Amino acid sequence: MAAADTAVMSTPSLYISLISETFAPETNGVANTLGHLVEGLRLRGHQVQLVRPRQATDEGASQDEQLVLTRGWPLPGYPGLQWGQSALHKLINRWRKQRPDVLYIATEGLLGLSALRAARRLQIPVVSGFHTNFHHYAAHYGAGLLTQALIQYLRWFHNRSQLTLVPCNGQKTELLRHSFERIELMARGVDGQLFNPARRCALLRQSWGVDEDSVAVMYVGRMAPEKNLGLLGTAFTQLQTRFAHLRLKLVIVGDGPLRPALQQQLPDAVFCGIQQGEALASHYASADLFLFPSVSETFGNVVLEALASGLGVVAFDRAGAAQHIRHGYNGALAIPGDEQSFIDAACWLLEAPENLRRTRLNARKHAARQGWENITGQFESHLRSAMQAADPVPAGQTQR
Repeated sequence: MAAADTAVMSTPSLYISLISETFAPETNGVANTLGHLVEGLRLRGHQVQLVRPRQATDEGASQDEQLVLTRGWPLPGYPGLQWGQSALHKLINRWRKQRPDVLYIATEGLLGLSALRAARRLQIPVVSGFHTNFHHYAAHYGAGLLTQALIQYLRWFHNRSQLTLVPCNGQKTELLRHSFERIELMARGVDGQLFNPARRCALLRQSWGVDEDSVAVMYVGRMAPEKNLGLLGTAFTQLQTRFAHLRLKLVIVGDGPLRPALQQQLPDAVFCGIQQGEALASHYASADLFLFPSVSETFGNVVLEALASGLGVVAFDRAGAAQHIRHGYNGALAIPGDEQSFIDAACWLLEAPENLRRTRLNARKHAARQGWENITGQFESHLRSAMQAADPVPAGQTQR
């Protein structure tokens, strides 16, 4: 038996309740991360209860101790995504019958808030995850005045957990600056077997109108205001002008409220819609250059997926890109917020064939070492630390 397996078996298994307003088959970074964590925890022998809003695919699904479904409301502008409804009394009743050892609350909406309140009443330790920069999104949706209120709410929420997990040092620094407490790092991983250059498909490239002598430039993600997609079009147009001899093609994977506008602005681009699993992996691997113009990410899982797929990645020097890309070695980084720097970084990759070739090889080598197994081990350690740190409530008192 492997030493790692022995170590896992030597520690007692946990009963963990994970609360989230999004989960697979929904397509986003939070759902992707949580899916890997749940699978990894169960492989390590832990019992994981999932609490989430009911999805369209749940019709006829039976609820048990492993799955607690709640009501949800559609999220405006995002078909298929929901806010969870408060489930305070339902969760209290469930957890009184079978008390979890620890909770992981991944989202801060009404469902997450009701889970936090239930946990405090029942004295269950809580780890929270800071997965989304909602306070950054406010300005993109015409609600900039709400930014400070959102920060105050998020600080109030997370400071009531034993630990808050963030994916990168930049996020930790920002939250500490806003007086968040007990912040710990938990990195993100990537499935290097799924996202792999070996999945490159000539037929798929042909369907895009791209041959092996052309360059497929890709974006994967939501088409939403916070993704800074105006820069995507600007950067691609400048690349086309400067490198006309390379026959560039823009390929966009995903969906979102800005898709109709982008299709008008970029009539020659290929819009592939949402892709998942092996189809998504094949799309990545069949491209050459990956542009990620977002400046609002807590991490940006797509950056690791693109690196694992062997693409030349261009991103701003922040969040997950800052953590995983060495400029000029396994990708190209731009000064955060400097659009011309982003365009220059993309141009550097195409200036000489060797720049792109060497970068792509190094991208794959780096990402191949970022598997989910170690990440799940970190996560388990954080859960156990929260259990040890939880303060008992004095007799006769109730936390609220």
